[in-house]
Amino acid sequence: MRLRNIFTGAAAIGALSLLAAQPTMAQDAASTEASVDVQNIFNTLLFLIGGFLVMWMAAGFAMLEAGLVRSKNVSMQCVKNIGLYSVAGIMYWLIGYNLMYSGVDGGFFGAPTPVSFPEAGAATADPDANYAAASDWFFQMVFCATTASIVSGTLAERIKLWPFLIFTIVLTGILYPITGAWQWGGGWLSERGFSDFAGSTLVHSVGGWAALTGAILLGARKGKYGPGGEVHPMPGSSIPLATLGTFILWLGWFGFNGASQLAIGTVSDAADVARIFVNTNLAAAAGVVVAIVLTQVIYKKVDVTMALNGALAGLVSITAEPLTPSVPAALFIGAVGGVIVVFTVPLLDKLKIDDVVGAIPVHLLAGIWGTLIVPLTNDGASYATQIFGIAAIGIFTLLASGLVWGILKASLGIRVGEEEEALGLDKVEIGVEAYPEFGTGSQRI
Repeated sequence: MRLRNIFTGAAAIGALSLLAAQPTMAQDAASTEASVDVQNIFNTLLFLIGGFLVMWMAAGFAMLEAGLVRSKNVSMQCVKNIGLYSVAGIMYWLIGYNLMYSGVDGGFFGAPTPVSFPEAGAATADPDANYAAASDWFFQMVFCATTASIVSGTLAERIKLWPFLIFTIVLTGILYPITGAWQWGGGWLSERGFSDFAGSTLVHSVGGWAALTGAILLGARKGKYGPGGEVHPMPGSSIPLATLGTFILWLGWFGFNGASQLAIGTVSDAADVARIFVNTNLAAAAGVVVAIVLTQVIYKKVDVTMALNGALAGLVSITAEPLTPSVPAALFIGAVGGVIVVFTVPLLDKLKIDDVVGAIPVHLLAGIWGTLIVPLTNDGASYATQIFGIAAIGIFTLLASGLVWGILKASLGIRVGEEEEALGLDKVEIGVEAYPEFGTGSQRI
């Protein structure tokens, strides 16, 4: 009887313990669910904040280009930049995003179909994703638009508007998503161990290759190069505007690199984002200082346009790996970007490749440098794989963009006539002059 009472008492105690534990277990489950929700919210905010910072880079490119072209072509650059951003958004929804991310599975590209977003109020289309699906699309889309912005500045002052926009359709809808799929979409380069954290090659060099092929097929501006090989400077309309554009780009780059961490829902991720900000900022600063010093030493005076492009080259250089470098390494990587700008801008002039804003040295060459040097600070990357990836993406983009430019040149023509170029594209292509009071034949009222 006593034994039975003992078992009965034990059972009662166990039942009470279980009942007491149920609220605790429920609290633990609720706490875990709340933790997941908090991470989702913070990761989504990172994509959205990073995305609108990168979107603001579109304004930076527009102001930089408007300042570095002559006053008769400023309206054209503004139209091209707002046009390319809009075209990129539509094309990336229509075909680009899924081509880059949907079902790549170690291959070359995904499904060329429009993106389907979750219904309003739904957390995500993918239950395994720890962020809102639309926030990821938005963040990836503004990267796509950046690629096209690079092309715009190089080809300024002599390209027709509509062939440029048609090329933008192909670049943002097909070419950029394909090479992006090779790495960021889990394609074949990713499986080989290629590393490009935020796009020194996947964004900047791709845009640089497309700009280079266009510049070669388009030819230089009339009067830029003399018969004896002399170079005739063509000063831009507004150095203050170009400087403003550079600072806007610098600001946007914190979203470009920082949000490429892709998560900020933990203490570790937040610390990594902060480290990326610091390295990004110091690499740009090093690029500026080196450009200022070198132009003073070489040309006996500081070239402000070199200083501006030094900042951008430093930013492009650190983009391939902004997390793992120490501060001295980040300064070194950005400084070499500044060196690249100072020495390759005149080299392009010797080759008679007319790059109005210096985008090829900044985005293509500094992008190659930044991607190549990743193994210096990242033990998970190798120089051989980096070189292979750079070459693969470069060859594909060079050939594909050259083909598109060639078709456009043979069919629609890509260059305005000599008279139109002399008058300025604002007047003949746009119909609205940016500075009408200073235009030819106009009077101040």
